[in-house]
Amino acid sequence: MTDLKIDKSDKIYVAGHNGMVGSALVRGLQKRGYSNLLMRTRKELDLLDQDSVFSFLQKEKPRYIFLAAAKVGGINANNTFRGQFIYENLAIETNIIHGAHLAGIKELNFLGSSCIYPRDCPQPMKEEYLLTGELEQTNEPYAIAKIAGIKMCESYNRQYGTNFISVMPTNLYGPNDNYNLETSHVLPALLRKFHLGKCLENDNWDAIRVDLNKNPIKEINGNASQNEILKTLKNHGISIISDKPTSDLRPQTSEHLSPASFLLDPASSSLSPVTNKVVISLWGTGTPLREFLHVDDLANACTFLMESVTLNLLPDSSSLSPTSCLLPPFYNIGSGEELAIKDLTFMIKDIVGFQGDLHFDTSMPDGTPRKLLDVTRMSELGWSPNLSLDDGISKIVHTTLRENN
Repeated sequence: MTDLKIDKSDKIYVAGHNGMVGSALVRGLQKRGYSNLLMRTRKELDLLDQDSVFSFLQKEKPRYIFLAAAKVGGINANNTFRGQFIYENLAIETNIIHGAHLAGIKELNFLGSSCIYPRDCPQPMKEEYLLTGELEQTNEPYAIAKIAGIKMCESYNRQYGTNFISVMPTNLYGPNDNYNLETSHVLPALLRKFHLGKCLENDNWDAIRVDLNKNPIKEINGNASQNEILKTLKNHGISIISDKPTSDLRPQTSEHLSPASFLLDPASSSLSPVTNKVVISLWGTGTPLREFLHVDDLANACTFLMESVTLNLLPDSSSLSPTSCLLPPFYNIGSGEELAIKDLTFMIKDIVGFQGDLHFDTSMPDGTPRKLLDVTRMSELGWSPNLSLDDGISKIVHTTLRENN
């Protein structure tokens, strides 16, 4: 491992800078003193247009590229828009990776995803488990596209001597997340459900309308009638069941959680009285185990790799066998910790200050029983995350969600 000696004034291109991961990379790089960041909006540069991407990279010739641009979404979106997910992700990554090679750019970090590992591979998941079994069918097109990007980086390293690395982050959350209840991942969906549930039990219709104007649910925004809004919320598992408050029924497994440590009312240190009794319905049993990482920790890990890691491939990489590589060019990025969805649910319930009931609909599917990354390789390099899950969620409640209140 050698120092890449990236200078603070070197030009760094962040592809996808407006997304959750890309914006975190920008924040993290600026915080560390990098002053020459290259960014383009979708209108300024269409990453699906190969000629435009090639011309842009030839002209700008950044020293380093973070490839965070991607077509992303939750299980339903992945399963419904399968053609879009495989085409757009393949096009974006091939245009940028090959364009970087043509422009003589040697350093690049490709953002993959932990969902590309086989559905039934051993836990925790090591990097070498990639391509050892069948993929989860609901997001197979997305996973195949991401695997192709990783293999493209690996292949270019071997043939052309580039330093294109890939990272596989675990489930991410943080600023600029997707809170669309139709397409979001589990944690942001839970955050928004409890935020709306809290507003509903407090009869805070101003906050509900602000939320829906910012993130409409299908065609329903803040200008809809109360009846239309209540019907839409009910269809997404948020319902008023009476006009009286309910007791806080929580499982014994959540005794480690601090009660209502953060409320939507920052001036309050105790649970505020509620007007309506509200129930939030959730899919499945809540027993699957998941790992989560704040996106700022991912950005920190990517910057750490940029500053400290090179592949050290043999000078004549063509002599390598198809299965050999001195240093695998991809890294799992995660917390190394997991918790049940039910425990996550009660953690968010406490932090938001929601006092209503929860209903786990066991007739609905649970999904993969366990997803945990083996983060040994990053630990051995000396990196570890800074933000705990409860602190990270509290931070989101205090910032992103409170903007709607």
